[in-house]
Amino acid sequence: MTFSRYARLYFLPTAFIASPFDRDGEVARLAGGLVWFSAYEVIAVDGGVRADSRLVPVRDIDAFIATLADDQAEDARRTIARITAPRPPIQLGGRTLRLDQPQIMLILNMTPDSFSDGGDHLDDPGAAASIAFAMIGAGAAIVDVGGESTRPGAAQVWEGDEIARVEPVVRALARGGAIVSIDTRKSAVMAAALTAGAAIVNDVSALCHDPQSAALLAEQDCPVVLMHHQGDPETMQDRPHYDDALVDVYEWLAERIAFAEEAGIARSRIIVDPGIGFGKNLRHNLQILNGLALFHGLGCPILLGASRKRIIGALANEAPVDQRLGGSVALALHGAQMGAQILRVHDVPETLQAIRIWRGLRDEALTPRL
Repeated sequence: MTFSRYARLYFLPTAFIASPFDRDGEVARLAGGLVWFSAYEVIAVDGGVRADSRLVPVRDIDAFIATLADDQAEDARRTIARITAPRPPIQLGGRTLRLDQPQIMLILNMTPDSFSDGGDHLDDPGAAASIAFAMIGAGAAIVDVGGESTRPGAAQVWEGDEIARVEPVVRALARGGAIVSIDTRKSAVMAAALTAGAAIVNDVSALCHDPQSAALLAEQDCPVVLMHHQGDPETMQDRPHYDDALVDVYEWLAERIAFAEEAGIARSRIIVDPGIGFGKNLRHNLQILNGLALFHGLGCPILLGASRKRIIGALANEAPVDQRLGGSVALALHGAQMGAQILRVHDVPETLQAIRIWRGLRDEALTPRL
């Protein structure tokens, strides 16, 4: 049985294995990282509807592609090359951020109303910077500083207030040698933070909110995180809808990557985030998490931010935000197993301990047997 020549095909790496040894030609490495897989789930979407899917072993993928129409085959080869291509390290002001292993991004909210740590650091940038440096000492690679809550129902903050909240702590962290990411939707805040020493821009609107952002970032040389969302924070949880959450988010991100490239932002500078909890209900989030490896087909590093989010409470007897550590670590480990390169978290030591154990298991499995 063959797919319709008009179907759009998606390639989801699956059948993950512990060790690639003695399996030449039977397994592939996910984005040059620590994870290996032995099959693709090929999903066919025809007329906007998921029409078919099948499991194709890695060893048979070339033969499978040979059965496709020419345009499908060309797209398949390009997608598979992106899935397996190593993500090169990012050079940031003399520092190197390796993407062949999971890296931890610390969440540092300079806000009064973020869902988890709102108000914790707002009035004391020096104390906030000290906490961040302690977490860098514990192993965090990036500090993501935000001055506007984007939790469900949050109101927009004037850019002047947002700059006043983030600029002092960004400057203090950058002067201390930290890799700083600025979490904002506004070009004026991006510009102020970059001037203060931020090295990464994390835009939860994926350059949709502020029409000046793309032009500003095209003139920079910094990585840019494009996050999927549906609606604005004020309304995004009002009955979100998808025809197929996993495929719809993938296509939306592909369109935003194309937009950024057309604006002058190289794909090599783009990181994608599927936006867990941003305009998604529980089932949507689970579908995206289960299919997270699909996003490697976009050819960009993946950032996963699920720390302390509502999905954990929904699955764990309505645990309140301050009791979601176990679920946060579980989702971070899931992200690592799916090959996510950056894990955005509140709880750095606990997450890093889990990742180090996971890494130890991987290292042992990747050691040749004598």
